[in-house]
Amino acid sequence: MKAIILAGGKGTRAKPFTDYFPKAMIPVSGSPLISHVVRYLASSKLVSEIIIVTDIAGLGGQIKNYLENNPKIRFVQDSGSGTAGDLLHLGKTLGNEPFFLWFVDNLGAVNLEKMYKHFVEKKSVACVATRQYRKEETGFAKVSNGVVTEFIEKPLVKMPNFECTGIYVIHGKIIDLIKAKFRTKKNVNLSFDILQGLSKKGLVSAFDIKNTPWLDVESPAVLERNDKVVKKIIKQMSHRV
Repeated sequence: MKAIILAGGKGTRAKPFTDYFPKAMIPVSGSPLISHVVRYLASSKLVSEIIIVTDIAGLGGQIKNYLENNPKIRFVQDSGSGTAGDLLHLGKTLGNEPFFLWFVDNLGAVNLEKMYKHFVEKKSVACVATRQYRKEETGFAKVSNGVVTEFIEKPLVKMPNFECTGIYVIHGKIIDLIKAKFRTKKNVNLSFDILQGLSKKGLVSAFDIKNTPWLDVESPAVLERNDKVVKKIIKQMSHRV
């Protein structure tokens, strides 16, 4: 299978850092963020090739310079036409086979083999890694009649809805759906423009990562606030490499 890493975002949440380097190059435990993702994907027996979509002509050129000696990696210029638009331009490369899709600002040792098995068993067109429990970054309080009865320090909370992690397995047949959407829209979002419709037909499965730690790397500040979690995630991602 091929694995695609989307690393072409502008990184607006990470400014001013991303005025000088792409979010994918944010240092995490001594190495660029994207290097941890690449090593983890490459460690899976399912992954035969990694395609990195980024703005090679812009700041994304830093990613290419850092990783271009890896024979398992191929680089593709970001099309600037949305998260689904980038997949459209990879149609011939992807063919009609499933592939992994990983948004670069996500860190987590998601079990790719089990996720792919779930994707197949559910006869999905797409599968997204999800979680329902989240460790809060702030403290909470139980309140009765305007009086605090108990303080709760950064609890583990069960969310009413599952949180999407930005890690997917997708069937190549989705390219036809993206092509159809492009007839009326030139910037196509994968989740809202494509997967939303498929979900109404029961064709999008959810792979629950349960207690596997995961982090959305919005900015260096998020990494600093979650230092212990980051170290745990990197250890897990490095374990089988």
